[in-house]
Amino acid sequence: MKNRQKTVDLTGGNVWKTLLLYSLPLLGSAMVQQAYSLADLLIVGNFAAEGQTALTAVGDASTMVNILLAFALGCNGGCSVIVAKYFGAKNNLKVRETVNTALISFSVMCAAVMAAGFALAKPSMYLLDIKSSDIMADSLSYLYIYLGSLPFVFLYNIGCGVCSALGDSKMPFLFLVFSSVLNVGLDFLFVCKFHLDVAGAAWATFISQAAATVLTVIVLVNKLKTIKSEQKPAVFNRRICRDLTVTSIPVILQNSFVSVGNFFIVKRINLISEEATAGFTTGFKLVQIANVGVGTMTNGLANFCSQNKAAGEYGRIKQGYLAVLTYAMATSILFLILCECIPRQLTMLFIDNPTEKAVECSIRFLRIVAAFLPAVCVKIVSDGAVRGCGGNLGFTISTFTDLILRVAFVYVLVGAGMGFSGVCWAWAIGWSVSMFIAAGFFFAVPCLRKRNKRRTREEQSSGQNT
Repeated sequence: MKNRQKTVDLTGGNVWKTLLLYSLPLLGSAMVQQAYSLADLLIVGNFAAEGQTALTAVGDASTMVNILLAFALGCNGGCSVIVAKYFGAKNNLKVRETVNTALISFSVMCAAVMAAGFALAKPSMYLLDIKSSDIMADSLSYLYIYLGSLPFVFLYNIGCGVCSALGDSKMPFLFLVFSSVLNVGLDFLFVCKFHLDVAGAAWATFISQAAATVLTVIVLVNKLKTIKSEQKPAVFNRRICRDLTVTSIPVILQNSFVSVGNFFIVKRINLISEEATAGFTTGFKLVQIANVGVGTMTNGLANFCSQNKAAGEYGRIKQGYLAVLTYAMATSILFLILCECIPRQLTMLFIDNPTEKAVECSIRFLRIVAAFLPAVCVKIVSDGAVRGCGGNLGFTISTFTDLILRVAFVYVLVGAGMGFSGVCWAWAIGWSVSMFIAAGFFFAVPCLRKRNKRRTREEQSSGQNT
């Protein structure tokens, strides 16, 4: 079918093979994206004038950056699920209208988020109880530059979400590789040669994100030209806007509330010591790599479930869940082994001449928290499948449970005299409890019940006979 070229229908073929080929570029994208995020930490930690101080500043600024990024990730998740639904149903008109509506509605959201970000940047940094004026100045510098890049961040995530929903996970990956190489080169140029330190790392990310966005938009425009419909698509569809809002809000809430939770966690860690914050920043970033990879594969699962649910292929959904869970678990176990076996070596990559206390905090975080990566893997994959099947409530409940438990136990356990170890065990408790909740919601999805799968097969058989 000419009008569906350069897209992939996920409703047919071998489930395991289809999802493996579809997920690998998504996983690669996540790893590359994390790599150039880590490049900021690695280069700043090793080449900035005050390595550990600069690393702490980036860590403090990242608590606010992650809240801003949550809105862009929500746009990605919401847009991809709705586009995948209409693409699975072979409704090209609605695919085009969804993209049009998403671009308009999410542009308004981006403007609102930017305005709020500039207004709240300084108060939010003061709330973290940052003791050093140098760290405060560097954190604000990084944050203001990142705020200026938000239009690129939003547009890039929308473009990637649409491309992934249409089955093309390769082109965004290739462009991300290009921007990542550019980011690392600019990091060295701005930080090492021009000595811009934290601000230089922020500008490198800004420029690299802009480059990736331009390339993604070019591909998206060409791809949409192949999605033809007999009717002219509406510029803005209110019903689709409502669907985008309903689908995006849980993803935004998940990422933003987790980031808000991390904000208060970092605030509590800052009260322990600057070394504890530096150790946490390094350890958390390394653990986050594993979860981002799993989360990205899960976004592919959400698109897979959405397409197959729209096509009535309910039996493929559980197969897809098992396939992605297997692939994601493999990456989680790999990171678990690395974090348990070489935590000191991983930590030393990011801090030049660190204090022993900062290193010890990072090692402790890696060894305790990494042991529970398989648990959070089950949670994230289950959440993705539930979201793809339209179960936004279950997805939201499991996420909030994880967040509330982690924040509460950080304050309880640290206050009870466990110190930095309390921070680590709070992560373990939140992940473990929310794993059971998320898995329970997946197996309660209506379209996976035997009577619904049997009814679908009977309807398809009846349609073929007539």
